[in-house]
Amino acid sequence: MSGGRIQEVRVWRIPCSGPGDLRGARALIDAGELVPSEIVAVMGKTEGNGCVNDFTREYASAAWCQLLAGGLGCTPEAVHRQVALVMSGGTEGVLSPHFTVFARRWRDEAVPAHGEKRLVVGVAHTRDFLPEEMGRAAQIDATAEAVAAAMRDAGIDGTHDVHFVQVKCPLLTSAKVAAALARGAAPVTHDSYESMGYSRGASALGVAVALGEVARADIGDASVMADWSAYSARASASAGIELEGNVVIVLGEARASASALRIAHGVMRDAIDGHSVRALLRDAFGLDAERDAQAVSRRLVNLLAKAEASPDGRVRGERHTMLNDSDIHATRHARAVVGGVLASLAGHTALYVSGGAEHQGPAGGGPVAAIVRVEDAHASSPSS
Repeated sequence: MSGGRIQEVRVWRIPCSGPGDLRGARALIDAGELVPSEIVAVMGKTEGNGCVNDFTREYASAAWCQLLAGGLGCTPEAVHRQVALVMSGGTEGVLSPHFTVFARRWRDEAVPAHGEKRLVVGVAHTRDFLPEEMGRAAQIDATAEAVAAAMRDAGIDGTHDVHFVQVKCPLLTSAKVAAALARGAAPVTHDSYESMGYSRGASALGVAVALGEVARADIGDASVMADWSAYSARASASAGIELEGNVVIVLGEARASASALRIAHGVMRDAIDGHSVRALLRDAFGLDAERDAQAVSRRLVNLLAKAEASPDGRVRGERHTMLNDSDIHATRHARAVVGGVLASLAGHTALYVSGGAEHQGPAGGGPVAAIVRVEDAHASSPSS
């Protein structure tokens, strides 16, 4: 972040009728409210299966590249270098497809008089990974370095001011596995779906290292998808076919921010832990989800959360069958469950709930963050 300047971050939650529907975003751009050159990140929930062959993620990314290329003065293929596009597939249950758009405007002025820490955002990229590096120490270390770079970009001095780290990471395809084997290299797995978990897990451990939640000396290749005691309470990782390296978005707070938004985080201990989310809203923002649902609905821009089917097959002692369903993968069940719990508190269903929480929160649970308007003045709109 450049000295002598402060940032103002605005956030829009934009509904869509499909992964390529950007009419809402285009209308904001045409009205001059959303400026393409100020957009730093887009986090989308698309209605695919969230698995290896979920091409709604790539479709949505391509649509955003086409939309923003003109305003950014570059080719559609180059948009990825200027805007962090993170598309998470799967809107099971009541979850609604939507895009959460983050725009950052710089101001040449002193630290705001409000004296509070407000929302800031930073972005960074890792290098592309070789197939045999995914899910291993190389991905952990590169992600940790990218988190530190994104913190600097956001102007965040201390790790305690980081509240959510969104990572988009690659996965292994059969072609990548074959290429590695032809070179005599052994990938962490030959199974493309399983590779999603390894990539998410290594990325999450990289976040944990960067934020001081896990000591680097305590983890290595063998820790990924094995040592569930090692995790980050602020990491959210989503794997996809549309990239070869990791994209990192750091969301946190800083005093050098003129944003009218705040962010705070908590941890769901399991898939039905609405209590922790209510406590987050109450303790961080003074919002009582039980007594004043209208205030929550007005001020809450979005909830960002991870969802996971508990790997021990139980939720609070009772057996669940999500891991044994051969028709629908457990990540899809988990998104539906957590989406329903959060929607009952948020008062809307356009929530960013991402499945597959390997090393993201405790086993069976996951991190959750809330972006909230500081005042009710902007309450009539789903944007900032």
